[in-house]
Amino acid sequence: MEWQPDEKTLSFIRHLALQNSLQYSGKGKAGSVISRVMGSREDLRKHGKMISSLVAKSVDDANTFAETEGLSAIESILKKEAPELLEKKIQTRREGLPELPNSSNQKPVLRFAPNPNGPLSFGHSRGLVINGEYAKNLGGELILRFDDTDTTVKPPMIEAYESIPIQQEWLCGFPAHRIVIASERMDMYHSYAHKMLSNFFGYVCTCTGEEFKQFRIAKEDCPCRNNSVEKNLTLWEKMNDTNGFQPGEAVLRVKTDMTLKNPALRDWPAARIQTKSHPRVGNMWRVWPLLDFQSAIEDHLQGVTHIIRGKDLMDSTRKQTLLYAHFGWDYPETIYWGRVKVHEFGSFSTSQMKKDIDSDKYEGWDDPRLPTLSALSRRGIKPEALRTFWIELGLTQKDIAVPLATLYSHNTKCIDPTAPRLAFIRNPVELTIFGDYPKEIEIESHSDTEMPKRKFSITDKIWIEKADSGKSIRLKDLCDIDAEGNVESVERSDKRQVVHWVTQGKNCELTVAFGDDINTYQGILEDHNYPDGTIVQLERIGYAVIENGDLLMTHD
Repeated sequence: MEWQPDEKTLSFIRHLALQNSLQYSGKGKAGSVISRVMGSREDLRKHGKMISSLVAKSVDDANTFAETEGLSAIESILKKEAPELLEKKIQTRREGLPELPNSSNQKPVLRFAPNPNGPLSFGHSRGLVINGEYAKNLGGELILRFDDTDTTVKPPMIEAYESIPIQQEWLCGFPAHRIVIASERMDMYHSYAHKMLSNFFGYVCTCTGEEFKQFRIAKEDCPCRNNSVEKNLTLWEKMNDTNGFQPGEAVLRVKTDMTLKNPALRDWPAARIQTKSHPRVGNMWRVWPLLDFQSAIEDHLQGVTHIIRGKDLMDSTRKQTLLYAHFGWDYPETIYWGRVKVHEFGSFSTSQMKKDIDSDKYEGWDDPRLPTLSALSRRGIKPEALRTFWIELGLTQKDIAVPLATLYSHNTKCIDPTAPRLAFIRNPVELTIFGDYPKEIEIESHSDTEMPKRKFSITDKIWIEKADSGKSIRLKDLCDIDAEGNVESVERSDKRQVVHWVTQGKNCELTVAFGDDINTYQGILEDHNYPDGTIVQLERIGYAVIENGDLLMTHD
């Protein structure tokens, strides 16, 4: 049985819509109301699609009420029914990111280090925005580094090496100061592996994974730990020899302390044998560094001063700090953030998206249902919106859950000033108008700009949405009509519903992506001359991008 909202929920949404309309002088925004609803009522999040529809209607009704009755009428309703929404809460809001620790006496060098096993996604955008903003605002450097040394679990995708720098510049607003590709610097990692062995703080371990696990649990040294330098160097050569060890038979380990409280830190692995060909360097190398080792060496070589990473990577910091102590290096300043979960994006992974694309579940990396940057860009999400979204969330270590509507509200501020208004009629019904009405009218394309007005020659035939037919309505900016189409007044005479309409238009499709669903609506779009890529606001529907003459929904 389909879920239906109770009276308490409907009143809650209505009151928030009225408050939003009052706050924005009769021009309430559905996106910000959805954000409030989802943030306040966790039980409603699983009904996001229906809630979005209810909010859109409530905001539309609130704005219409503000237009006809005035803002004071809204204030009176809230004062009587929900006075708490009229209370002005004084808050001191932090603007921008917090101060970067220990950055006053040095030029900060930060890095964004994705695995190029696919294009960038919404999750990647956080690291790009935060690191990029600090580098830009403090006159520092942003390094774009491809951590591409895993050819087995996350094999690199060659196209990603080209797309990621483009997406990085699109999002940050400037190109990375340096681009580093780990797979092309393998000789450096091998050099430092050799130094570890020569200085007796690294060793080649030939224990099986299960054998070493037992030593780790028991806090005991494995037999390989006491190998001589000479033996370790011989075993290292055998790891690199195609006729020597095979994958899984030997690994390079960093000596730490097998009695450390955290088991993950005990003689952690630094390099392993991989025989799967790499898309950039082929089979040139046989022993590949694991991420904690490769990243630690590269951060030192590139002079990284600050590492900003998820709190789930604290063990990586601890491992790398132990390695730096062996080499006598100073570890970069490290800052952590908690997880951010966006309800509508679920748990997409790059590898799963690739499988789904290959199986034709999605049409490509820019399928509007996916959380990739290319998909978000295609849908009209602006880089400025992503930047303000992440900057507003900041660097808290607290795990956060936010609705996608929060991003949409930031995007609305970016696109609304330049988005012309158009009418799109879903499930169109032809309506004949009887009586006296203006035969030539002009309607504003945007209330806050000097865009050319929309000019219409009105005949007695127009199209309205099927849901609006068969009742007395107000044809927006034209006239009041009864259920049969008889003109009752040119001036607005009562509180009847205001509907949009089209008199000259063309057949068009509107594609709407919501979660993992995608729906297409057939309709008639008002005649226009806007090119593909233009973001428009569809009357009573929301924002959309013109794409190949049709429409792709951005958000409401």
